[in-house]
Amino acid sequence: MDGDRVYLCIDLKSFYASVECVERGLDPMKANLVVADPERDKGTICLAVTPAMRELGVKNRCRVYEIPETIPYIMAPPRMKLYIRYAAEIYGIYLRYMAKEDIHVYSVDEAFFDAAPYLSMYRMGAEELALLLMRAVKEETGITASAGAGTNLFLAKAALDILAKHKTDHFSYLDEEGFRRILWDHRPLTDFWRIGAGMEKRLQSMGLYTMKDIAQADEAALYRMFGVDAEILIDHAWGQESVTMADIKNYRPKSSSISSSQVLLRDYSYEEGALILRQMTDALCLEMLERGVVTRSVTLVVGYSYVTQQRADRGTVSLPSATNLYRSILPPLAGLYENMVKKTLPIRKISITCNRVREEGYEQLSLFQELSAIDKERRLQRAVMEVKSRYGKNALIRGRDLLEAGTAMRRNEQIGGHRSGD
Repeated sequence: MDGDRVYLCIDLKSFYASVECVERGLDPMKANLVVADPERDKGTICLAVTPAMRELGVKNRCRVYEIPETIPYIMAPPRMKLYIRYAAEIYGIYLRYMAKEDIHVYSVDEAFFDAAPYLSMYRMGAEELALLLMRAVKEETGITASAGAGTNLFLAKAALDILAKHKTDHFSYLDEEGFRRILWDHRPLTDFWRIGAGMEKRLQSMGLYTMKDIAQADEAALYRMFGVDAEILIDHAWGQESVTMADIKNYRPKSSSISSSQVLLRDYSYEEGALILRQMTDALCLEMLERGVVTRSVTLVVGYSYVTQQRADRGTVSLPSATNLYRSILPPLAGLYENMVKKTLPIRKISITCNRVREEGYEQLSLFQELSAIDKERRLQRAVMEVKSRYGKNALIRGRDLLEAGTAMRRNEQIGGHRSGD
């Protein structure tokens, strides 16, 4: 293999669905199973479907009503705690073969590895090392994995996503020359890392349909269309990627944010949406307090039901001073909601983002703030946080959380918006 750098990218095939099959003593590659919440309507998204279901034409992340009625299948309710336990066990397997400094966990079911230091140590090639890791995962957990290898992170990911998942040994390798030979004319572009449907549509408006088209396109036009993102797009079109594992490990963001988002199970009225706004703000303030951070501005996005022509409204409100206190954040955020949201349209999604959060410290206070009231509110929130941490998030609730439209108590028992399970 060319070059001194060799990266692996390993993906756990249909992870959630595979875990549910293993727990039931079924073969994840042969059983018809989907992971979806049966308590929600048929419009709910399937979090995962088994490879056998995909072979029958069922798309991953489809909605339940899109599954043909002629296909018999098992519907498994999500169990996020269980999936996290499996993922932790699999990460422990990886650590037996590689140091944590050479592993980047990209998602719950996918990880990158800097394999170069280990090829000489184990006296094997990248394919042998990948198969060794995949075999250990399969033998110890029952989960089948796929792996891509490449001379950079992008090529390893492309080898996995586009080639390895369709091979019988679940492995493929790419270098820059191989990328141009095998994948330059590949369609659709959305199969490539970092190219979504929106970007693909804009590329097609420029007459660009393949990575070869992008590589040979006018760079100035690409920069006009995509700004600084054009640099990454052009590099990837040539099969190049400058970021290394060391860069990932050493990266520290200049700013960060904390956000929360809910897709509601039915259309909500303006008043019911205001209730959800308050519940979400309450939870975000406690999260900031627990992390020891504050924010100076909050962004609100309200999405409307698909039955309307209006998609979403977005707005940002600045706060008088950096804070994580509910009584300081809610009034301006509620005012933004009142002025921004269309009162006659049904609401289906609410997202709140606390922008540019930073560590809590000596903050400049407004002349109109009463220090005693601020200190009292902070002590109250901290007491609430400690009770919830010790006895569970539903140990203390506000009266409004008991209202029929409220979602806080149910979400307190979920992970990532889905059933935590066991």
